[in-house]
Amino acid sequence: MWNSLIDRGDLYLKALEETWWMVSFGLTISVLIGLPLGILLVVTRPQHIYENRFIYTVLNFIINILRSIPFIILMVAMFPITAVIVGTKIGVKGAIPPLVFYTAPYIARLIESALLEVDRGLIEAFQAMGASRQQIITKVLLKEARPSITLAITIATIGLIGATAIAGVIGAGGLGDLALRYGFHRYQSDVMIWTVIILIIIVQSIQSLGNFIAKRLRKN
Repeated sequence: MWNSLIDRGDLYLKALEETWWMVSFGLTISVLIGLPLGILLVVTRPQHIYENRFIYTVLNFIINILRSIPFIILMVAMFPITAVIVGTKIGVKGAIPPLVFYTAPYIARLIESALLEVDRGLIEAFQAMGASRQQIITKVLLKEARPSITLAITIATIGLIGATAIAGVIGAGGLGDLALRYGFHRYQSDVMIWTVIILIIIVQSIQSLGNFIAKRLRKN
């Protein structure tokens, strides 16, 4: 087993690098889209600071639809759009657009849940003191929900890593592609086992880091 890891070191490193790029780009873009959407979902809901039933209902509906589509189907359905956006349907570049479409609505929903945990009485207290709606978003909602938002992004990151593994089915590269090509098609179980071990270590590390940061934020 150890010889397998050493002999194929370059292979594992290349797969790790591809997974890293997919997760880095996919998560960054997804947070940039999902965070504002999550805030919008909260502040436009009934009896909130920017109450707007039309925007809330439409946004809620669209996010539910996107979250209902299995990732593998989303990837295939997005082939034409992906080709237009990044110029290819396969490889690391080809995997990023569907990863973003899959993860951004998920993050929006997680952010919504995190923001809804903020005590409504605290918001009303700031309103009574004359705080503007923008101040309530930045200095109350986002500040108070920082630990929950951290955990939400941690969960989304782990979900994204799982999605990159699925993306290997259509040749996106990364650890999922490595496990599929060597572990499944070539019956090299050692590669499959090491790929799973590497993924477990990555997920455990990310979860531990997320828990640590959230814990520190709760103390501040």
